[in-house]
Amino acid sequence: MRQPRCKLHTLTAAVQAALFCSGLALAAPMAAAAPAEPAAQVQSFEIAGGPLAEVLNRYASAAGVALSFDASALQGQSSQGLQGTYAVEDGFARLLQGSGLRAVRQGEGVYGLERQPQQRPLKGDVLELDSVTVSTLRSDTAVGQTSQRVTVIDRQQIEQQLALSSDPGQVLSSLIPSYSPSRQKMSNAGETLRGRTPQFLVDGVPQASSIRNDGRSSYTIDLAQIERIEVIHGASAEHGGGATGGIVNFISRRPEGNGVSQHAGVSLESADRFSKDGLGYKMNYRVSALQGDWETLFGATWQERGAFYDANDDLVGIAYPGEIQDTRDHDLMLKLGYWLDDVQHLQFSANHYELKGNNDYVPVLGDRAAGIPSTARKGDPQGDPAFNENRQYTFSYSNQDLYGNVLDVQLYHQRYRGQFGALLSGAFQDPNIAPIGTLWEQSRSDSEKWGGKLTLRRRGMFDGLLDLTGGVDLMRDKGEQVLVQTHRSYVPPSTYDNQAGFLQGDLHLTDKLTLMAGVRREHSELDVDDFRTVWGTNNAGGVSVTGGKVSFGKTLSNYGFTYQATDWAQLYGGYSEGFGMPDIGRVLRGLDEPGLDVENLLELEPIITRSREVGLRLNFERVDMELSYYESFSNLGERLSVNNDGNYIANRERVEIQGYELTGNWHIDDRHSLRGSYAHSQGKSDTNDDGKVDTRLTGLNISPDQYSLGWQANWNEDWSSYLQYNYYVSRSFDDPRLKFDGYALLSASVSRRLPVGSLSLGIDNLLDEDYFTYYSQSARIADDYNFKGRGRTFTLGYQVEF
Repeated sequence: MRQPRCKLHTLTAAVQAALFCSGLALAAPMAAAAPAEPAAQVQSFEIAGGPLAEVLNRYASAAGVALSFDASALQGQSSQGLQGTYAVEDGFARLLQGSGLRAVRQGEGVYGLERQPQQRPLKGDVLELDSVTVSTLRSDTAVGQTSQRVTVIDRQQIEQQLALSSDPGQVLSSLIPSYSPSRQKMSNAGETLRGRTPQFLVDGVPQASSIRNDGRSSYTIDLAQIERIEVIHGASAEHGGGATGGIVNFISRRPEGNGVSQHAGVSLESADRFSKDGLGYKMNYRVSALQGDWETLFGATWQERGAFYDANDDLVGIAYPGEIQDTRDHDLMLKLGYWLDDVQHLQFSANHYELKGNNDYVPVLGDRAAGIPSTARKGDPQGDPAFNENRQYTFSYSNQDLYGNVLDVQLYHQRYRGQFGALLSGAFQDPNIAPIGTLWEQSRSDSEKWGGKLTLRRRGMFDGLLDLTGGVDLMRDKGEQVLVQTHRSYVPPSTYDNQAGFLQGDLHLTDKLTLMAGVRREHSELDVDDFRTVWGTNNAGGVSVTGGKVSFGKTLSNYGFTYQATDWAQLYGGYSEGFGMPDIGRVLRGLDEPGLDVENLLELEPIITRSREVGLRLNFERVDMELSYYESFSNLGERLSVNNDGNYIANRERVEIQGYELTGNWHIDDRHSLRGSYAHSQGKSDTNDDGKVDTRLTGLNISPDQYSLGWQANWNEDWSSYLQYNYYVSRSFDDPRLKFDGYALLSASVSRRLPVGSLSLGIDNLLDEDYFTYYSQSARIADDYNFKGRGRTFTLGYQVEF
């Protein structure tokens, strides 16, 4: 719906050591809430999250108004609470997002609740802010009403994490059960969700290339530009191929406020040794305007990162796939929106993001067997800097009342380039260019996509019995991988076309029981010209491969249910299928036998992942919990391993994974809340091709068991703190050299609201834990990948809204 005309003053989380946090916060005055101002005026609110009915009552009391409603209409629904400055009706609008209800004024200082009409409100009506419906689900299903686990990370949680680290992998690992620990590198290869590769989206646009997935899809937009992150756990075909482990959808900010509103922020980052080389800074600016029927948003970020240091104050090692230490990045985002009338909306958006290394350090080889980490030293590395460059443009049209239907159309264009660092690899050698063993080379993945999505939804058919959603997706992805220094083709130019149609239905049999079912037809075509692999592919000096066109077709299904057993308990479960292509580029460049034909390669067969899940949601007065158990299997899956040259190899074999996830939130009172989670997963693959899984998946494919705790405290109107604890449990594998010893990380933040703006201070890895990363211990056996994790790191930030 149209954006609200009220201005948000978000309370930015800040980082400070847990001990400092506790001492400072406990010493802060426990100021009582100020008396409520008249309901018609704009007021500041600090309403903690909890069951929606309870949160609404607390808000009405703080706003000085009376609210009457039927509590049964809100059963099972919860709210993140409300922080910021709002008029009374705007506050109600935010709290009721996704509930299907709206607040209606019934008299002076008296409000009631009524069902939200299907069409968008007319000009001047109460307008929506954020929606807690899940836009990643094409049916726009509300949170807590899905047949599989869905997590929504809101802006406040993102701010809490950014006060500790700007690494997307760390943000996801801290808040998403079964997501692998961050590698702390530019590459997110090996960071999996439920043991499989997730599909990364930005506003619904796929980020990974269908031709060559180089494992950098989480570094295509700055998190400062993100409003929320929607995560679907488990195999999904909602947005086409690639989501065998789930979907991570970064939803960008949108225009907000009343008139023109601006935001500016700056932060400084340093390791606890406070050396010049370890210093970094970040600046961001955003302006938003709502003028009549026009909406405008412009956002810009600029960041310089220094070198990373471990707990022993030694430099963290350099990885050739790319680093986030010793880098600079910038992000420019523009959105223009226009309301044709009260139900039709047009929007154009553009985002330009670039992350590039400074090339100030060279790697120092470690000794894995002796426990000596890979480090770095000042120097002039071979080749050009590694970088990520992403350009994305979207045009969207929505109509909220097209003969009673909701229509959404999106067109997009994305251009991506990802360059790796230089490497003295056997795969790159060619005696026709340089003596064997002397040729330093680096590769770059290029991809260009065009696509469109059409979604049509109809709710409340047959007196509310049936909701239907249907649509069509189209995409063309043209890509290749080149060797930069010698201008050779590493992965031949290829074109991947995909067309899909889908239909999804929700059948509300009773007020408590809903059945869901859907079908999606995928059709893909891969077109590859004749090519020759590089000389280093085999001893014969490369092989010639006959190109051609390969077509794939698959019908995917899903079904599930939700059953509201009581006011506080909901059961859910379902079956879903995910469609994914193997890493086409990895397959093509690795061909080493003469006489091969693209049209007959079994390795190019799609990956069909089948996932089953059952879960329980509990919502009490101040406590909510969710427990889910899942299984997934694929007869022709993809297990990654590493060859002698250090390159990833895609093994096509049966893969089975099982696990469970437990999450909970306890809203202790209006000022304090706790969250906790535990995730367990295990998986095996069939490495000897006998039809039975026999070998445990390594850390390259599956995450460790994890405990996570978080404590948010709003001590008064000015002071807040956040404490976070993540414990990654030790794990053994079939290869004893890949044993994972486990480690625990404690981080904390504190924030102080000033007369103008807010100040934050944070410490990541508060106790200066000395550890090797999960990837280094469990994914590959290599002296040059034996990296330690970052030691204690400080971040000082200031933000202001005006």
